[in-house]
Amino acid sequence: MKKGLDRRKFLKIGGLVTAGAAMEYGLPLLPVLKSYAASESAGLSGPSWGMVIDVTKCPDDCTECVDACRKENNVAFYDDPNIDVHWIRKARIRRKHGNSKTITAPLLCNHCDNPPCALVCPVEATYRRKDGIVIVDAHRCIGCRYCLVACPYDMRMFNFKENDELYNEKYPRRMHGVSESCNFCSHRLDKGNLEPACVEACRKANHGAMVFGDLNDPSSEISQLVANTMVRALREDLGTKPKVFYIGL
Repeated sequence: MKKGLDRRKFLKIGGLVTAGAAMEYGLPLLPVLKSYAASESAGLSGPSWGMVIDVTKCPDDCTECVDACRKENNVAFYDDPNIDVHWIRKARIRRKHGNSKTITAPLLCNHCDNPPCALVCPVEATYRRKDGIVIVDAHRCIGCRYCLVACPYDMRMFNFKENDELYNEKYPRRMHGVSESCNFCSHRLDKGNLEPACVEACRKANHGAMVFGDLNDPSSEISQLVANTMVRALREDLGTKPKVFYIGL
């Protein structure tokens, strides 16, 4: 569903960014876009893809999901933290309050129902598909990087260089000068393979830490987990309605 902001809304958002109101994770943008996000939620039907990650089953030193994602999608890696792109990455998470322990967990695009990255895009390059996947049209992206500022999860990446090394010749070369992020391996889903590369790699490694499926199907494994298990999404308080959930955080 490609719907952009009208000129008045875009100028208002642009003013906030220019004035420095989006100082931390672009959070002040959310109240401005609340009513617009609600209207965007209407009309989506069919499957609603989501993921549950059980961090208690995810070994600290395992990078199977990261490696599989990079090879499947030709995600650029130059061994330079200033320009490396990560559609999924392992991170160490610890709550700010109390004596909570540090947890290692995979982080990726949360494919929010109210995605700030899509709502601030001035050219509709970032949009939400009918199945809820938040995706980037690289041919429309003008490289303004508003979406990077708006993403509260720091999982929007900018491709500073064209990736010369192709791991997967069936997938497009990563273009430089555009934003990108995890798309749940939408090309695989569209061809009937109902499992992103990261989930497949985790399953083949016998960890079983990642479950993917249709949140609109009450009989699916993921729906059962969300309904009957203590799951958490990151920064639920922001109202972005993430569709990546965690067990064990």
